[in-house]
Amino acid sequence: MTSSSSQAAVPVDAINRALSDIVVADDHQYAWENARRFSGYAKRLQLLVNQILRSSPPEKLPASVQTALKGISGDLTQVSGTLAAYKRKSKIFVLIKSRELCASLQERTLAIGAWLALLASAVQDDDVSDLQKKMADLSRDMKQAQFRVTENEERVYSTLQKEGQGRQSSKAVQSAMVLDLARALGIDSNNYMALSNQVKLLRNDIGNSTSVSDRRILITLERIIDNWATKPDILTQKLDFDSEEEGAQILPFKNFLCPLTKEVMKDPVVLESAQTYERTAINYWFERCLEDGREPTCPLTGMVLKSLELKPNIGLAGSIDEWVNRNIEVQIKRAVECLSEDSSSVDSIERVLDNLYRVSEEHPMSRYRVRNAGIIFLILKLLKNSSKGVGSLLRSKALMVLFSMAQDHESKIIMLDEGITRSAIHSLIGSSEKEREFAVRLLLYFSNEEDFCIKMASEKGALVLLSSMADNLENPSLSHLAEEVLKRMEKLEQNVDHLAVAGRFEPLLKRLREGPDDVKIQMAYVVGRMTLTNTGKEQIACQGAKTFVELLSKPDGKAASLQALYNLSCFDDNATILIDSAVLPALTDILFENNVLSIESKALAAGIIANIVKNPGHWELASVDKEGHKLQSESIVTNLLGLLSLASPQCQLSILQILYRIASSPQASESVTDLIRSGDGIKTIIAFLEHPEVEHRIAAFRLTRVLSERLGDDIANALRTSDKLVMLEDKILDNQSKDGERSDAACILANLSLSGNEVKAIVGTSFVRWTVSTLKDQHGSTNGRTSRSNFGMAEGLLGILLHLCRSSDPQSVGIIKEHCLMTIFRDQLVFTSKAKVKRLAALGLRYLSECGMSLVAAGDSDLNPPQGFCSSFFFMCSRPPPAPSLCPIHATPCEEGSQLCLLKTNSIKPLIDILSDKDTTVQVAALEALSTLLLEKSTGLQLAVVELEHLGMVDAVVDLFIEARPGELQDKAIVMVNKMLRVESLVNRLSLNQSLVRALVDAFKYGSAITKSYAQVALTDLKQISGISTHASSQNRGQR
Repeated sequence: MTSSSSQAAVPVDAINRALSDIVVADDHQYAWENARRFSGYAKRLQLLVNQILRSSPPEKLPASVQTALKGISGDLTQVSGTLAAYKRKSKIFVLIKSRELCASLQERTLAIGAWLALLASAVQDDDVSDLQKKMADLSRDMKQAQFRVTENEERVYSTLQKEGQGRQSSKAVQSAMVLDLARALGIDSNNYMALSNQVKLLRNDIGNSTSVSDRRILITLERIIDNWATKPDILTQKLDFDSEEEGAQILPFKNFLCPLTKEVMKDPVVLESAQTYERTAINYWFERCLEDGREPTCPLTGMVLKSLELKPNIGLAGSIDEWVNRNIEVQIKRAVECLSEDSSSVDSIERVLDNLYRVSEEHPMSRYRVRNAGIIFLILKLLKNSSKGVGSLLRSKALMVLFSMAQDHESKIIMLDEGITRSAIHSLIGSSEKEREFAVRLLLYFSNEEDFCIKMASEKGALVLLSSMADNLENPSLSHLAEEVLKRMEKLEQNVDHLAVAGRFEPLLKRLREGPDDVKIQMAYVVGRMTLTNTGKEQIACQGAKTFVELLSKPDGKAASLQALYNLSCFDDNATILIDSAVLPALTDILFENNVLSIESKALAAGIIANIVKNPGHWELASVDKEGHKLQSESIVTNLLGLLSLASPQCQLSILQILYRIASSPQASESVTDLIRSGDGIKTIIAFLEHPEVEHRIAAFRLTRVLSERLGDDIANALRTSDKLVMLEDKILDNQSKDGERSDAACILANLSLSGNEVKAIVGTSFVRWTVSTLKDQHGSTNGRTSRSNFGMAEGLLGILLHLCRSSDPQSVGIIKEHCLMTIFRDQLVFTSKAKVKRLAALGLRYLSECGMSLVAAGDSDLNPPQGFCSSFFFMCSRPPPAPSLCPIHATPCEEGSQLCLLKTNSIKPLIDILSDKDTTVQVAALEALSTLLLEKSTGLQLAVVELEHLGMVDAVVDLFIEARPGELQDKAIVMVNKMLRVESLVNRLSLNQSLVRALVDAFKYGSAITKSYAQVALTDLKQISGISTHASSQNRGQR
């Protein structure tokens, strides 16, 4: 075959293949009219093509004929693909693509008709005139062909496309869509399986589609078909009783159900198509039709409606009402039986409650029947009866019924009378969200009644639970409901107190800020008697302090405002807020006014000031009167002292507390103590040490302790004059007194300047024995944790022992040795963490070490005489002990445990340890104690330094000096360094310590005069400075 004949055969073969795919034996194999019509054209075309080929082989056909055949071939190939969709794709797919498929068929049919016209004109032979006429007829028919989408298909297409846009549809509209779809597919609308299969086929057809619209249509169809398949949710179908026994027809007739909602109709209406629907359901469908721009239709018949008139189906409505009423009576009767029986199962009760809720919601006119049957009482009894094991789900259903029935006024009254408030409040803490929701909904509904709001506010825990729920933003819906309940309650004056207790202060604060004076005073009384959290106190102080201060100037508001301010001042952080509101001048005016009738006001004013000054801070700089005086000024302190002996007991207590606080303030202590001394206040304050009231004594002892730190001589003289010095010892030993009193008494006695005879009289053997026992007991009973009062007692007792340690007379030394006081001081360094106690213990070790050195210098080598009364018998009845070894510190024999030797009591290591303490005073005290080991003129200095170097003291002192800044600590440390540098072996080692050298150079440059002098000598000894002879250096040492 030549190439020209081959080219002519190609379109003919393509035409035959396309026609074989298109033409079917039975046109009804195509489910769609458009496909069937084109199939008819294709059959005629097939006959014409066969007739042309019989008349002449393809290669001999004229060129114009071949051109026409090529054109027909191309269009038929495209039509074959379009008809394949009609034949093989799901019907729903064809509906979705109906416009596209129809347009494609229309376009290809017109094109083929044009090619046929060309083909007819190309055939001019008389032998084929009949063929030419047939071609012309087919061409004309195809050119005139009109492929259309039917009205029903168009409706379904439009609806599905709208659904593909993602809009929401009601149940009624979805049902109408299913009816339209089923009609367009030629499927019975009740044949769920067939509809479902079509949707499954659609999923296969568009499984790989990237079109968002197609996927939305698929999802929507799956959802509405599933909803359509759901059986009618008829209320009575869920009842668990025998309908014949009760005499009621439980299941409704089919015509009672709306075709769209599948529920029993409440307002049946008839269309012009004679079909009956629920009024609201069909209206929804009409609205959707108009929204889509299509004519409203009857969903069941598909008939286009000329009129949208809805005629009530009165006869059917009457039948439905009769059926509903019969069933409601049965349901109510069954509910009464179930709720009255103790043996009813939880499932039965829950079903009954569900049915009652539907009756109440769907048939409001029947609520009176539920009420008259006594069901409200039974449900309330169910909620109250905990023995039934009422779970959260059942409670939520019971509350749901009550909430619905509350729309009936008489039922609402019954609920209020029977205590619905408490039951609803109890459910606010239910385990299920549904229970909490209906509980708060009930409260919200009833909160329209003022009496109910007042009663609810008085219920224990109600407002706290509602406030907590309102603040819980994790559940916005419940939070909003609870907030609405609280807002309604806030409108009532009677609820302000209860709301404030629950932490809702805004109603109170609004009345306090904006109300008339009588309302402000009332609110002040409320704040004064409330028990508030610290957060509440701070919130009220921030917004109400200035108002309270303003009320202080009003005679009627003074008492209420003072009570409120006292309550707020109990929170320490409110001190600054109150001071900034200018409360102090107003309080001092009240406190110092000459009005004998204002005793209680003075006491409250003093109490507020005492609370404000509880901690150092803003008050130290604040003005407390019109003249601008500070609280620590002479006029104020003088007035406080003058008022102390004249005021009421409560006011006296507050004044003592004020004086204690301002005397303890770092900013005011010096001036206040001087004012108290010059104003003869010591005598007045001491009188309170024996006050009959415990709180007064505690306050007086605290104040006296603080004053004794600066006024020890004056207080000692005052106590001697009043013969109360021994009273302090009695107070310390009195087990019936408060720990605070006893520890303060000990500290006072420690701070006093006592004569030798007074020390012997007070700090005797028995007192020392008790003191030592007490200190040991504290270590043994606290397991390392010491209370504040124990710290105070230890501080005081150590201070008292220092009185004894300062004396070197034989009697005192005997007591020291007998009771092992050096060991006691050492243990305090080990067991305590308080800086002041450690400083006192180090000071005690210093005094005892100095005493030991003094005895050695005086030629008394017996540092360890026999201890106790029985020791003489021990020596008479036993062999003498071995001679003690030579002590490297004292250069004389010292027994182990010698109470005047730091080395033998193992006290050097604890002193070295506290050289690294964070408190400078402790470090200084430790240096002073250790310095007693290095005498200025000691023949055994070499031996002592070697021993101390072995114990680590040398390196510790050097490190301390290197780190020390100019000041007392540096001064003490450099003295120790100089003493140690007298030992040649140390000089060689320390000269290599460049950190020490740099520290000495810095001390020489920037230190005090004495420090510079010692630094110069040390640098010379370390051979870091030349030009100073060793002889001159030795002379300087001797002079120092």
